[in-house]
Amino acid sequence: MFGNNRYAKKHRSKDEGEKPFWISFADLMTALMTLFLVVMAVSLMVVTKKINEATQAEKERSSEILDICTSIKDDPTLKDQLVTVDCKENRINFGEAGRFGHNDYRLNPEGIKALSALVPVVLDAANSENGKKWFKQIVIEGFTDTDGSYLYNLNLSLRRSEWVMCSLLDPKFNPELNLTAAQKNQIKQLFLAGGVSFNAAKDSKEASRRVELRMQFYGLKEQEDIEDQPTFDAVSVESCQLPR
Repeated sequence: MFGNNRYAKKHRSKDEGEKPFWISFADLMTALMTLFLVVMAVSLMVVTKKINEATQAEKERSSEILDICTSIKDDPTLKDQLVTVDCKENRINFGEAGRFGHNDYRLNPEGIKALSALVPVVLDAANSENGKKWFKQIVIEGFTDTDGSYLYNLNLSLRRSEWVMCSLLDPKFNPELNLTAAQKNQIKQLFLAGGVSFNAAKDSKEASRRVELRMQFYGLKEQEDIEDQPTFDAVSVESCQLPR
């Protein structure tokens, strides 16, 4: 009987010796799990904050860009001009005034007049507070109809956009447009001529032979370094020649 009591005591002593170990291990796991949950919660809060900040910044950017485009669209100078400003696509077209004759790259007098009214408005918008912040460049896009090969029309569309560029800088092309030297220098940095051939053709060939201005704006992560802005390399005033 005494032997059994001694065995029971030894057994209880063993259990009591093991309990502190398992209780400490359980507490350690609980602490680690709690720490993990805290870290995850903090990380989630940081990520959520960054997403909210980025979303808010993008909303502000879109709103300020819309203000730039709207200031051009609603300018009273363009009220009587055949100019349409699409603030959803950030494009400017001249309707019938911006159309060209078959195989012709010279902008008609109505288009020159509309362009003369538009350019000072665009420069004012680019020089505004929001414009200096977001306005990147304006691409002059020349288009053609589907007659002829792609490469022929690519060259023709480029000549049309170059003609528009020349009409902004050379008085021989547009005597009515009186720009200062500073404005011409800004045009060289802001405007870029490009040809599109018969890509994005319209329903009719007449409507396809056109020129449009596509406004581009900086993204949130882009650096507004003037050295990275497009320069007037495609066309120079010396290369602008009146047709024979």
